[in-house]
Amino acid sequence: MSIRTKVLLGSLLFYAGLLRGQTPDSTVLIVNKTSDFKITGDGSSPNWQHEEWLPLATRKVSGTGYLTKLKLLYSDSGIYCLYFCEDKKITAALKEDFADLFNEDVVEAFFWTDESIPIYFEYEVSPLNYELPILVPNMKGTFLGWRPWHYEGNRRTKHETHITKKDGEVVSWTAEFFIPFILLKPLTNVPPGKGSRWRANFYRIDYDSGVSAWSWRPTRTNFHDYEKFGTLLFN
Repeated sequence: MSIRTKVLLGSLLFYAGLLRGQTPDSTVLIVNKTSDFKITGDGSSPNWQHEEWLPLATRKVSGTGYLTKLKLLYSDSGIYCLYFCEDKKITAALKEDFADLFNEDVVEAFFWTDESIPIYFEYEVSPLNYELPILVPNMKGTFLGWRPWHYEGNRRTKHETHITKKDGEVVSWTAEFFIPFILLKPLTNVPPGKGSRWRANFYRIDYDSGVSAWSWRPTRTNFHDYEKFGTLLFN
């Protein structure tokens, strides 16, 4: 094989990876663009059909090491997330938004839109479809979330969950949500366009037996270790 042919083949493989949402750099995730679609909770929209799953690595295991994976898309109006969580027991009793959902089964997404400012958006949703959307100022490890003001109309997220059972037993749950870009104001670098970059990380916590945790990128201390977030590249 000639050098020219090898270069051409390498380029084709690279761009094929971009189309699938992956790059040779595991810290970078390509987010493809879509038209807006209806959130169902089970990921049944055809918009998800050609997007590959991003597996989340197990970081802490107490009991069973379940499969956890994620898909992402974005539109002109917001960003879409879909989580699949293998599970055998739903540990969730909280039935209100803005509760401490992280003390029960939950998935979480963190979006840091501008690296020059230590402020990012955190979103959590439980298997029972309760949410926690907060803006987090993180000053050298000191952080506390702030609830959105005038959280109504087109500033509200959309979220649905679905619990799958087989023979009466839980086998998995999925969470699907949409975060409108208008909710993230006044964060900068929003909305993203083609070529825009955000830092981000994605997590799951499960309480079947003790505490198990998953994440896309590893952190040194806790989920708020934003300096270790990966990078989203909007396609």
